Amino acid sequence: MDWPVLVFGRAALALLIERFAGYPQELFARLSHPVVWLGKLIEQLDKSLNVQGVSAQEGRLRGAVALLLLIAAAFIPSVIIAQFLEQVPFGWLAEILLATTLIAQKSMRDHVLAVYDGLGRSLADGRAAVSRIVGRDPAALDESGVSKAALESLAENASDGIVAPVIWYALLGLPGLAVYKAINTADSMIGHKSERYQYFGWAAARLDDLVNLPASRLTGLLFAATDFKNFGRIVEVMRRDAPKHQSPNAGWPEAAMAAVLGLRFGGPRSYDGERVELPYMGEGRGDMDRSDIKRGLKVFSTAMWLLFGGLVVLHLII
Repeated sequence: MDWPVLVFGRAALALLIERFAGYPQELFARLSHPVVWLGKLIEQLDKSLNVQGVSAQEGRLRGAVALLLLIAAAFIPSVIIAQFLEQVPFGWLAEILLATTLIAQKSMRDHVLAVYDGLGRSLADGRAAVSRIVGRDPAALDESGVSKAALESLAENASDGIVAPVIWYALLGLPGLAVYKAINTADSMIGHKSERYQYFGWAAARLDDLVNLPASRLTGLLFAATDFKNFGRIVEVMRRDAPKHQSPNAGWPEAAMAAVLGLRFGGPRSYDGERVELPYMGEGRGDMDRSDIKRGLKVFSTAMWLLFGGLVVLHLII
């Protein structure tokens, strides 16, 4: 196999299989998960290279070296595996199954649905469920806050947990997918602006912003396309509100989801007891309930079908 490659058909099948199968719990119990493996390597690189008290320049250099080592650890085995699978019968199917392990469509849907089900039992259960997918303080959230947190997480993670890995797999095959997941995992672990990672995590955060840029815009457009009659208005809201977000990418799917549902995302929230003011996304009502989560999941599901359909079309015409 010559690398890079276009594998739109394989990406479509990976998305379809993962939608219904996800990552089997039995396999997780026996082998853990590729993202967990990446996380352990990141922890080792953090311990070895992240020295406190160094200059900003040295801290960023150390972080860049750690990121390059991580990327190499993801890229080299994935190229070898992809090339080997091209030579064996039904290797293409094995590659697709491997690709499904790095797509989080079913997991995301299940986690958000758990918030919906939890709120159906009690606010405490809803808070417990949403705490598994967001970083804000759950104890400070009422039903509206829990519902908003679940929907914002659904919108943002649709981009970096599903659309982005599928895009990079479609464009660059298994190595592209593996490298993307390594970068995204590094950002989630060391890319935040805490005292320990403000320099060491700089390269991971900046590269993650770059590789997620195409998917964030596409995810917003996919959400907008679920309400085709109002597509233009939704895109207008997205273009207006997305740049307000502190992230260069998260605002695009969040603003689009808010506009489709007629809701308003953003606003104040609490992280580790500290109140944070975030800009508003959308122009609808700010009070939400669990029924809005179900509507959001329907938009999410339709958008993922649109992504699947688009990949199939590209496979047929290219």
